[in-house]
Amino acid sequence: MTDNDRRQLGGSDRVPLPGARRTGNAGADEVVKVTVLVRPGSTENPPVTVVAGSDPRAERQARRRQVSAARAATQADLALVTSFATGHGLNVDSVDAARRTVRLSGTAASMGAAFGVDLGRYEVAGQSLSYRGREGHVLIPADLDGVVEAVLGLDDRPQARFDLKFADSSTAAAAAGQSYWATQVAGLYDFPTTSTGAGESIALIELGGGYQEADLTSYFEQLGIAAPTVVAVGVDGAANSPGSDADGEVDLDIQVAAAVAPQAEIVVYFAPNTDDGFVDAISTAVHDEQNAPSVISISWGAAESAWTEQAMTAMDSVFADAAAAGVTVLCAAGDHGAGDATTDGLAHADFPASSPHVVACGGTRLTGTSETVWNEGDGWATGGGISDVFDVPEWQKPAAVPASVNAGGHRGRGLPDIAGNADSSTGYIVVINGQNAVVGGTSAVAPLYAGLVALLNSELGRPVGELSPALYAVAGTDPSVFGDVSSGDNSVPRSSYGPAVSGYSAGPGWDACSGLGSINGTALLNALQTVTLPAEEASTVS
Repeated sequence: MTDNDRRQLGGSDRVPLPGARRTGNAGADEVVKVTVLVRPGSTENPPVTVVAGSDPRAERQARRRQVSAARAATQADLALVTSFATGHGLNVDSVDAARRTVRLSGTAASMGAAFGVDLGRYEVAGQSLSYRGREGHVLIPADLDGVVEAVLGLDDRPQARFDLKFADSSTAAAAAGQSYWATQVAGLYDFPTTSTGAGESIALIELGGGYQEADLTSYFEQLGIAAPTVVAVGVDGAANSPGSDADGEVDLDIQVAAAVAPQAEIVVYFAPNTDDGFVDAISTAVHDEQNAPSVISISWGAAESAWTEQAMTAMDSVFADAAAAGVTVLCAAGDHGAGDATTDGLAHADFPASSPHVVACGGTRLTGTSETVWNEGDGWATGGGISDVFDVPEWQKPAAVPASVNAGGHRGRGLPDIAGNADSSTGYIVVINGQNAVVGGTSAVAPLYAGLVALLNSELGRPVGELSPALYAVAGTDPSVFGDVSSGDNSVPRSSYGPAVSGYSAGPGWDACSGLGSINGTALLNALQTVTLPAEEASTVS
């Protein structure tokens, strides 16, 4: 293949991390693993036939099989990619038509030659961070143009951060004992108490860290409820590996979700913190027929500007698969206010929360029944804002999403959709490394509402699926379902997380820092009894 045979893969342009410089070439014999995402065979949501009276897991498995059959990559497309790879001396490690992925491995030299990139080593000034990187576009042959949606993994920089803050034990709020167990927060939000989530399965996406059984045992003993069934699934060579700062995120996610829905199975998908690891973890969860999660909670993310367009397109395509299969996805909206820990002084939305196929979860400060926007005035505040990538979805247009505060006033998908307790001073009690700790952040809001979704699914006897359209529909007919948060903002001062950024203010109804507000769980359950959910559009046979 000559250079004239190559074309730029749309949206694949990469630039170095801020403050990074190239220090040399990647080792020629360094093993590089990449994921090639292939276009779906069909972009239409297939009609899903569900057998009446089947148990929840069997129903979820049936939905996945039917969605996979309709949206899977074609054998012809997969063959084109594998032929290209073997022709360039790359190993084809796996091919998955349902997930639309071809997993390749090879030396850095072979990968660079195959995809027309110059792989190098980069170091970030002032940080102990080194990564393999590239600059510019990925190149693919003309016959793969339109077939390949993304080539991920050539660059292995850390893609996302977890959104979690430990309470400062010296603060007056912490000393006053205003922290909560997750069950208390669920009670304040009036989550249904007639269900335990039995038969449901909650997926947690983790890009590092791990959990210890002793911590889970201690936490649930203190709550006085049985510890949940927790299953660890390794993706791309990762595993449950406690011993890093990310342990707090893993423990928080498991403990909060399971406290709300104690009889739901918890499935933790561990993957490397890279763009391909992140996408592969979500794809694995969406298409996992064995565990068949009904809801996915994601507490990792980064500003849209930190992603390549191809990676966002790839992940959003997987979220579309989830929606078609009746799987609800909830994502933390970020912890550093409107700036989202960027350095350009502009407002940024966090991804994957900005995907129109997920429920974006923002943060509040909850004291009893009173709530304000979570903003600690030190660079820690709820994320939220206007997407620069995704248009305003039809279902969100009644919310009158405002223009971006950035110059030009772009109008795009607004986030968050909902909000919940996230302030570290009124945070969640968890057990980490044998010790009770109090943590906050929108990291806690995603698993909190994932637990609620498990309860709703169990109560309704059907999956709520892609929930955001229903939330906005309900808001238009019964706003009492939401605890409107009308005080506060997500502007942030200059801090170690970036320059000062003016953000968005709360007000009546939806806003770009608290969304529709917090959810009254029982009121939402009652409202959903009369709302047609996307997952219900499936035909049911007896």
